[in-house]
Amino acid sequence: MRGKIALAGLILALSGAGAWAQGSAPTTTQDDMYCSGVVTTESMPRDTYLITGEGSSYKITFQEGDYVYINKGSSQGVKVGDQFSVIRRVKDPVDEEWTKWQFSILHAMGTVWQDEGRLRVVVTQPNTAVAQVQHSCEYMQRGDLVLPFAERPAPPLKTETNFDRFAPPSGKTTAMVITGKRFQVEYGTNDIVYVNLGSQQGVKVGDYFRVFRYAGTEHQTQYQTPRFAFDADGYLGVYGFGSVPAKYKWDNVPREVIGEGIVVRTGTNSSTVMITFSLREIYAGDYVEVE
Repeated sequence: MRGKIALAGLILALSGAGAWAQGSAPTTTQDDMYCSGVVTTESMPRDTYLITGEGSSYKITFQEGDYVYINKGSSQGVKVGDQFSVIRRVKDPVDEEWTKWQFSILHAMGTVWQDEGRLRVVVTQPNTAVAQVQHSCEYMQRGDLVLPFAERPAPPLKTETNFDRFAPPSGKTTAMVITGKRFQVEYGTNDIVYVNLGSQQGVKVGDYFRVFRYAGTEHQTQYQTPRFAFDADGYLGVYGFGSVPAKYKWDNVPREVIGEGIVVRTGTNSSTVMITFSLREIYAGDYVEVE
């Protein structure tokens, strides 16, 4: 009898946990909001920066818990307890386009700024201050720019329960996934991507983008065989997989809806998007539309 009671209790506990998990809403993390980076044409103030840090005789990078020195102090209004964000301009170290127009579109979107973390001032001197790294996204280094910390409200997330892989076009503005955080070209759930639509085009934090792909666009120049989706039979040694007599291409066949994501930051002509759900891998060159 005792065994049955214990088993019943275990079943109830597990079912309750399952119901809680199903009913709980997904949430963003500190890294989602404060480590996402942004692409923008807006200029960043360059007058405040990291000079170096504690232990600089043997350290060239600084992370969470480390003490660093900034070039502003009490004479410039810095006070103990002030918080700052640290950012750095970054470029793709691989000078090779993954998809057509990638570099030209990224250039039009602006400069890629990587979030490095957050500081809290612990000691001030007249023209310098000591700050502790409270949260690090990446390593910090000499010359990184320092900006006053600003809260980034977390937009509400939705579950993937109602994701429609056959959703018709929304009729709203479309754009492309141009690159991702750390210049990745392949992405999945929880990854950060940069899209060439921003505040100037009416995009707001909290908006959702649907990610989709046309068959056979040949934009994914680094891995895709031309016409492979339709009639690559005999092309570049690909044999025996068939073709159809009519001429089909990207604009007269169904599209594939492969994921969705939420806007966590906006630039003038870009959006920072966190992929909240993906059916399969998403690549630079895939398309997005406002839901």
